[in-house]
Amino acid sequence: MTVLTSIGKAASPGPRQLAGRRRPVRETAFLIALQLSLVIAIAFLAVLLAYVVSKGWARLDPRLWENMPSIRRPENAGAQSAIVGTIYLMGLTALFVIPTGVLAAIYLEEYADRDKWYNRLLELNIQNLAGIPSIVYGILGLGIIARVIGLGFGLITGALTLALLVLPVVIISAREAIRAVPPSIREGSLALGATQWQTIYRQVLPSSIPGIATGSILALSRAIGEAAPLVMLGAATFVAFNPESLTDGFTALPLQIYNWIGQSRPEFGVLASSAIVVLLALLLVMNSVAILLRNRYQKRW
Repeated sequence: MTVLTSIGKAASPGPRQLAGRRRPVRETAFLIALQLSLVIAIAFLAVLLAYVVSKGWARLDPRLWENMPSIRRPENAGAQSAIVGTIYLMGLTALFVIPTGVLAAIYLEEYADRDKWYNRLLELNIQNLAGIPSIVYGILGLGIIARVIGLGFGLITGALTLALLVLPVVIISAREAIRAVPPSIREGSLALGATQWQTIYRQVLPSSIPGIATGSILALSRAIGEAAPLVMLGAATFVAFNPESLTDGFTALPLQIYNWIGQSRPEFGVLASSAIVVLLALLLVMNSVAILLRNRYQKRW
């Protein structure tokens, strides 16, 4: 249906209107299937979250993060050592993996010659490492970091193992963020007399920070829920103290949840559900930080 313009002439339909009229039945069915899949996924997630929160609501009180774990008195048991251990693990993992991953991405995207066979082999191995099961990294950490290097079974060994686990993801996401920067920015900077490193440091990196931050936080979100590598490294499921040094023993929320789920008394099931809520809250905080960083730098650049 056409509309009359201010000068009395009939305006032709726009491209969107024509596309809407001529949309095939198959495309419409495909869009409906996609939307239905999204609704089903969100519904299952909402049901899961509602179940966990309702079951663990009774123990979402200060006792959970103020008290140490206990296998005899669940009414006074807490998860302070697991929460502190998880925060330390994520902090050390981010300290190890983010600079290493970003520098590797800069080399592969800005400096590496793709015609060289070793650079192609390196890229292929990084892509393959992103799909290796986490238990394999646990074996690597046990055999190399803990025993060969001699760092033992402390906090630093767990952080290095988790850093190796998510390093391929950080490299790939950082490369995509750097690649998304328009070539005109590089060309303009070089044309004004800047060196390649000055162009990368002052133009490319600031423009790619939103994508790098998002990819890094998502990678750390994967690491925060991993239990298999930590089990291989000897991380205990019951620790009644907070780590004070990098070589101290530790535990984490996934291990503490696993320990409580395995207990026969129903009170421990409530504790496990409340610990899951705390773990989800930590994930939400990490993702919120990524969103804030992305929005801040997108407005600036």
